[in-house]
Amino acid sequence: MEMENLRDAEESHMLNGSVPGSLNMDRLTLDEGYEEEVSQEQEGFLHHVTSQKSHFTDFEGKTSFGMSVFNLSNAIMGSGILGLAYAMSNTGIILFVFLLLSIALLSAYSIHLLLKCSGVVGIRAYEQLGQRAFGSGGKILAALIITMHNVGAMSSYLYIIKYELPVVIQTFLGLTEKTGDWYLNGNILIIIVSILIILPLALMKHLGYLGYTSGFSLTCMVFFLCAVIYKKTVIPCPLNGTSTEHVGTVYTNGYNTTEDACTAKLFTINTQTAYSIPIVAFAFVCHPEVLPIYTELRRATKTRMQNVANVSILAMFVMYLMTAVFGYLTFYGDVEPEMLHTYIKVDPLDRIMLCVRLAVLVAVTLTVPVVLFPIRRAIQQLLCPGQDFRWWRHILIAVCLLIVVNLLVIFIPNIRDIFGVIGATSAPSLIFILPSIFYLRIVPNEKEPLLSRTKIQAAIFASLGFVFMIMSLSFIIVDWVSIGKSNVGGH
Repeated sequence: MEMENLRDAEESHMLNGSVPGSLNMDRLTLDEGYEEEVSQEQEGFLHHVTSQKSHFTDFEGKTSFGMSVFNLSNAIMGSGILGLAYAMSNTGIILFVFLLLSIALLSAYSIHLLLKCSGVVGIRAYEQLGQRAFGSGGKILAALIITMHNVGAMSSYLYIIKYELPVVIQTFLGLTEKTGDWYLNGNILIIIVSILIILPLALMKHLGYLGYTSGFSLTCMVFFLCAVIYKKTVIPCPLNGTSTEHVGTVYTNGYNTTEDACTAKLFTINTQTAYSIPIVAFAFVCHPEVLPIYTELRRATKTRMQNVANVSILAMFVMYLMTAVFGYLTFYGDVEPEMLHTYIKVDPLDRIMLCVRLAVLVAVTLTVPVVLFPIRRAIQQLLCPGQDFRWWRHILIAVCLLIVVNLLVIFIPNIRDIFGVIGATSAPSLIFILPSIFYLRIVPNEKEPLLSRTKIQAAIFASLGFVFMIMSLSFIIVDWVSIGKSNVGGH
């Protein structure tokens, strides 16, 4: 126990950038500061706290700051990174950077609202915040939105496995054409991956145990980023130009080879711009995982969890921006909604991109269990709130969820539709609307009047979410209608 306290004091020094002095004095100062912050959070509780322990629930968090950052970063990082270069090609560099920075800052602010609500009422479950704010209706609404968003996220991850894993296997086996063998059937492969890899990880009792797999998943995505940067230096533009021999690549016809195709656009608007904003919003949604990670954080306080969120969002912002910029500057207007497909068309036998595809497959596979935890928690809050943990229920919900998601992935036509619809509905709800309206309802007027600056900001924040949702859905529906008319006309 003494060694654990010494390690905690050393971790505090590392986080604050201070030079270690007397560990006894440091430990005393750390404990006093921690108790003071917890007591400040508990002052606003609307219910009586009978225990003197500084916990919102009877579960004592044991996950370190670093592991919590890995888990939250992994919850943020996912399949959305593969669509960011496509988003940049349909918005231009300036508009994309503005959107990316805005969504990152707004995500951090909405997490601040969530943590403040949680600190006021002593609750670390999204669904319970909904119940505290609007009764059973609010609880059901929060659970449904979380379930819809995370099922969409899981579907997008399995979609990548469905289409990328057969290509990787085919390349490893040296096959030039896809055969009808079962091991090249994407539908069969996602079922195998779900049973052998995802399900055992999803059966972990606590989310904190997945910190190591989350760290490995992030490492795979860093490798993906490095490959995207490298490929910018070796893939020529136009793609079927005369300089292809220096990369040993035979490019397919059908790409735009005009001089304008190799010019980066700073600002552009087209029919596909409607999907760009939801794609960016979808890439930053991690809010269903925030409160579960908060619950399992060691020495959990609002400030400490906000620091976890800020570090995670900053790291993902940098990775997203670099991936989008270098991916866009490689293919410009020819980049596809799922960027890996563009590299495949350029050179199906590229060994580096083969390893990249394998790394992305590992990353998204290890992310699925992290995303599954909040869905299971939402279902438990709806069906059996307040009941003790039961292994049979824990396993049954995970199995049923994986069955449903696998069935959905088999019939999903396009990953762009997942990014677009989920990003336009559940993403603004989780980032903008729910944290704001929970804050307005939960924080008492005696503490912050309704016309105070913070509550006015929260109201504007919620309104922004509704505007974002309506505009995005409208543009997407118009695009669907135009596509339908084109198909009817025989084009």
